[in-house]
Parts: sequence; structure tokens; C-alpha cells
Amino acid sequence: MTETSSRPDNAAQLRALIERWAQAVRSKDVHGVLAHAAADIVTFDLAPPLASTGPDAGGLQAWFSTWQGPLGYEIHDLRITAGGDVAFCHFLTRLSGTKIDGQKNDVWFRQTLCLLRVGGQWRIAHQHESVPFYMDGSYRAAVDLEP
Repeated sequence: MTETSSRPDNAAQLRALIERWAQAVRSKDVHGVLAHAAADIVTFDLAPPLASTGPDAGGLQAWFSTWQGPLGYEIHDLRITAGGDVAFCHFLTRLSGTKIDGQKNDVWFRQTLCLLRVGGQWRIAHQHESVPFYMDGSYRAAVDLEP
């Protein structure tokens, strides 16, 4: 992990927040995931639409309900840059699990979180997930890539 911070405690606080947030995803805990979001969070998810604003407990619960059991949700190559009240981090994410229809999934994607300190607490203000796509004219998502 690489960290750049104007205050040494910022990176540690952010690393702990990201681990709590990821654990909430793993356990499909909607309230635990959204507890770390700013009230006006902007999200660029892998799934449509192109962008959404504000926490979406219903959408997150609907997505979680498409999976059996807990999710595999690994964070790799976490990089944190933090100033006084603004921070960003990026990492590779491996999502794995079994859908309710029995289909097993295992995909890597890119993720960036932008955070703001609000009322003394770090909150995720922007979440961006993406997969590259093949530039061969097919526009097919490159979900077969691994680091």
C-alpha cells in the first residue's frame, strides 16, 4: 500500500474505514455499507445507470439479494492520498461469489473512492467502479483480466 498524507493519522483512519466498508460489502450489510457514504454521494457503478446520486439502500439490497451467502470482496494495491479534509484512494477489487441461480462469478475491476471529512468523520463522497473494454470494435467488457 502506498500512502501520501499531510497528517499521519489520515491514512490510518481511511484504511480502517475502507476495511469496515469492504467487510460490510462481504457480509451484504446494506446499512454498514451506507454508513460510510456522504448524504450526496455520487456513484458510478458497474451496472446502469451511468451515475446515481445519494445512498440507494433499496438498490443495494436488491443487488445483495441476487447472491448466495457472503461475497468474496478483496481489495488489492490500495493507494491512499489524503490532505486535511479531502482524500482519494484507488485499488483493484476482486468480487466473487455464487448467484442465486447457482452461477459462480469471479471478476476483477478498478475502483476509486473520493472522501470528504464531514463533521470530523470521513465520508465517501464519490465511488467509481470500472472495467476496461476491448478496443477491437466489439466494445466487449474485459472482465477476463486479472492483475
